[in-house]
Amino acid sequence: MTAVATFAALSVPISLYRSSKFHVRKSCKARIGVFAVFGDEGGGLVERKSQWGALFEVEDPRSKMPQCKGKFLDANQALEVARYDIQYCDWRARQDLLTIMLLHEKVVEVLNPLAREYKSIGTMKKELAELQEDLTQAHRQVHISEARVSTALDKLAYMEELVNDKLLQDRSTTAETYQASPSTSTATPPANIVKRKAPRKSFNVSGPVQPYHPHLKNFWYPVAFSTDLQDDTMIPFDCFEQPWVVFRGKDGKPGCVQNTCAHRACPLDLGSVKEGRIQCPYHGWEYSTDGTCEKMPSTRLVNVKLKSLPCFEQEGMVWVWPGTDPPAPNLPSLKPPPGFQIHAEIVMELPVEHGLLLDNLLDLAHAPFTHTSTFAKGWSVPSLVKFLTPASGLQGYWDPYPIDMEFRPPCMVLSTIGISKPGKLEGQSTRECATHLHQLHVCLPSTRGKTRLLYRMSLDFAPLLKHVPFMQHLWRHFAEQVLNEDLRLVLGQQERMNNGADVWNFPVSYDKLGVRYRLWRDAVNQGEKQLPFSNQRKEDS
Repeated sequence: MTAVATFAALSVPISLYRSSKFHVRKSCKARIGVFAVFGDEGGGLVERKSQWGALFEVEDPRSKMPQCKGKFLDANQALEVARYDIQYCDWRARQDLLTIMLLHEKVVEVLNPLAREYKSIGTMKKELAELQEDLTQAHRQVHISEARVSTALDKLAYMEELVNDKLLQDRSTTAETYQASPSTSTATPPANIVKRKAPRKSFNVSGPVQPYHPHLKNFWYPVAFSTDLQDDTMIPFDCFEQPWVVFRGKDGKPGCVQNTCAHRACPLDLGSVKEGRIQCPYHGWEYSTDGTCEKMPSTRLVNVKLKSLPCFEQEGMVWVWPGTDPPAPNLPSLKPPPGFQIHAEIVMELPVEHGLLLDNLLDLAHAPFTHTSTFAKGWSVPSLVKFLTPASGLQGYWDPYPIDMEFRPPCMVLSTIGISKPGKLEGQSTRECATHLHQLHVCLPSTRGKTRLLYRMSLDFAPLLKHVPFMQHLWRHFAEQVLNEDLRLVLGQQERMNNGADVWNFPVSYDKLGVRYRLWRDAVNQGEKQLPFSNQRKEDS
């Protein structure tokens, strides 16, 4: 489900593509010398070879890497692949550092007093802004490279352990054969050897879905898209087992009140919105956005007020705070990256618990097995799938897929997918791709067995698609196709979980992001002040 609309976007005619901000920079060749330009006291410019030049004179190891894609590897072959992986990570990190150094030299060049004589202030500001953006990208890539090196070292250590275990197992088998064969020799067999097992993480996510912990409510949750909430409409939804309804008041701002009339408990969403108040269809009682009953036809007005939630609108989404703690002062930003245009906003009610749905979204390794009729049709099965991320982060990228992904607390998944021609992924990273698809999944916890999914899809190409009639219906059709491939599996998980099965019984390496989500959620439930994998700190209530 990670790429709900990827199948749709990959089917777009190539003639509609355009270049994006994620353009490919021509990379520096493997053996390159670094030169710095300094201004001397006489005002001349002298080229001097950098003392760090030798640091970057490392050959690109990819040409020597063994071709093992799609093959089953024994322990020694896997160990050799891991060694080449580390050599590539080392080369990649050097290239990232070289990029930063060259960009810093460009900044010095822009600020050079001689250059300022020939450039306007506006031109210099523009150049500095562009260089600052490039530097930010380069620094971010360095952090990713650090995570990649760390992951490669972990993998190498694991491979070495597998090789050692294999050797010990072979020796043990030889010893058993030696004991079983008749012999007059007085030699003694080798000492007993205990085979080591790699440690594994374990989670107890089993049994009937537990009631949501109150601590999980103390976050801002998106509940609707702004385009769906007109002045005369309302949007009902469930959140943490309670019914709510949002509508716009007289000032046009959204409000959220309990979806139950104070008079006879009639659902308010069956009524209508009149002059910024929601009217109950049973006896006509009318409530404002803060829950105050302002009109009671056919009787004397008494002081009645419904429960309401803090409600705000930001970047095209309506947010509520369902918890009892004071609301956080800032709402998360979920707008698409620069250069992207929103093409579809879709809302679905799904019959699965929101944590199971997040587990699915944060996993890409299942794509070539599950989504064989939609976006992953024709994908080969890699020999190794990895999610590379900083040790303290909830975001990173997939290898070998050009897909960046992030879990944004409390229930959002953002992903950027590099694509090329229809039906094909391109490159080993999103930076190497010319066109991209950006996705936002919001998994609102409705009840213990239901999730309200808000899905937003953006593209940095084919802007004319926004103006094609009925395109929104086509996007929804594709999204439902992908979701149906996942739902039959997740529903089966939920059924077995309710019967006692542990859905996180045996995590492996590509489950890293899902595992971190579960650790984050456990920390929230336990009331920890400093939440893991983020800079977020829970304030005292």
